[in-house]
Amino acid sequence: MKKTSIRIIAGALAIAGWAGPAAAQNGAQINIVLPEQPANLEPCGTIITNVGQILSRNVVEPLTIIDPASGQPVASLATQWTQVDPNTWRFKLREGVTFHDGAPFNARAVKFSIERMTSGKVTCSNIAKFGDARLTVTAIDDLTVEIKSDTPQPILPTLLSVIMVVSPNTPADKAVNDPVGTGPFKLSSFTSQTVVLESFDGYWGKKPAIAKASYVWRPESSIRAAMVQTGEADLTPSIAIQDATNPDTDFAYLNSETTAIRIDAGFAPLDDVRIRKALNLAIDWEGLSQLFGKDAQRASQMVVKGINGHNDALAAWTFDAAKARELIAEARAAGVPVDTEIELIGRNGIYPNGSEAMEAMMAMWQDVGLNVKLTMLDVNDWLRYLQKPFPEGRGPNLLQMMHDNNKGDAAFTIPIFYTSVGSYSTMNNPELDKDVADAMAATGDDRTARFKAIFSKVHDNLAVDIPMFHMIGYTRVGTRLDWKPDITTNSEIPLANIGLRN
Repeated sequence: MKKTSIRIIAGALAIAGWAGPAAAQNGAQINIVLPEQPANLEPCGTIITNVGQILSRNVVEPLTIIDPASGQPVASLATQWTQVDPNTWRFKLREGVTFHDGAPFNARAVKFSIERMTSGKVTCSNIAKFGDARLTVTAIDDLTVEIKSDTPQPILPTLLSVIMVVSPNTPADKAVNDPVGTGPFKLSSFTSQTVVLESFDGYWGKKPAIAKASYVWRPESSIRAAMVQTGEADLTPSIAIQDATNPDTDFAYLNSETTAIRIDAGFAPLDDVRIRKALNLAIDWEGLSQLFGKDAQRASQMVVKGINGHNDALAAWTFDAAKARELIAEARAAGVPVDTEIELIGRNGIYPNGSEAMEAMMAMWQDVGLNVKLTMLDVNDWLRYLQKPFPEGRGPNLLQMMHDNNKGDAAFTIPIFYTSVGSYSTMNNPELDKDVADAMAATGDDRTARFKAIFSKVHDNLAVDIPMFHMIGYTRVGTRLDWKPDITTNSEIPLANIGLRN
């Protein structure tokens, strides 16, 4: 990057009030540059990358967290748990915890947070992880809470890792941008240019080395990489492979993200399975992979290897343009309106080279005879298409998305995408709904086998989506930080885990 460009970046940061490392007191301030502006700071949306990377385990905390090494739930705001019966779990809560506004953390606060999340009064992306389960929460005593589900939930402690506990003073019926949690950091400010977090003196756990963290966002990977290189930023969680050129600061890591295209199967011609299969067959996967890096793995399903339910025997779609054209011709002969315009909806900044990938796929679909047109949206507009209720008046569409499952179980994926009530689902298949319900209630090897069968059905028989790649992430970390990314980095960056080098 030219020195002029770097000076422009520095000037813009100064105007925004974003101090560089030189302004930090005792090395306790760090600056993080994200690929995109957070849609909001609502704690119920921390499964969205640009929200979770700021809030999760920094401002707000869950009852449990998932150990990235084992995939098992470990203590956070809950310290222990027991299963009372197939539908009921009892949790002991951590003593001596206080919210940033001074409210006490107790069973009533947990009950409030879960009911706020599940009430339907607040648009809540995190609730998608629970499928259609209905929860009833009872405060047994000040530090004991009982959670009952209308269906068996054998992995409820794992599921609770996505419930962020908020102060009972939080509005119960509207989203917020000023979250109050129990985390080691509290929100100092949120503007259209920056988010600033400051350490919370009353935190129950170990005091972090970082006193203040400021976040800005720049969509260009090369600019983010340059900002860390020049010291204007200390960390950027995502850069493109072509910018990961410095082995001292750039780290590749296997993340839990799967890129995919969701097919809105409720509209012709996408309601015809031949067209859905043709969409998968029309992609030159080897050519497309050049945009994702040599370490990215072709995906046949929406979870990575190692997640309970991943089907090792399921093969990814191969490139066969001739077969795609044949299927389209068959559909046309059967009266399917194959010439109808299909809108491909992409999201700016979703992952490095994401726009280029959408342009390439659109051209490939056009080449086999489908009328696909690309629309790129910023995250707020894109979110309207991701989660129900979908926008009225939409037509047949394909949605670029990236799904993160680092929780160890396909229960965090299958109900969302493939049940009739799934938050991201465009399907309405009662037989598949029953398959999913049976799998969710199962345990052990039976649970694994049922999830594998579902992935096989949605891929081979229904072709309800277009799995693309299991992603390799590239992160640039400044030399003054003692930190490396892991499988959770796409969903959270706990500041308390970041150390400062001498």
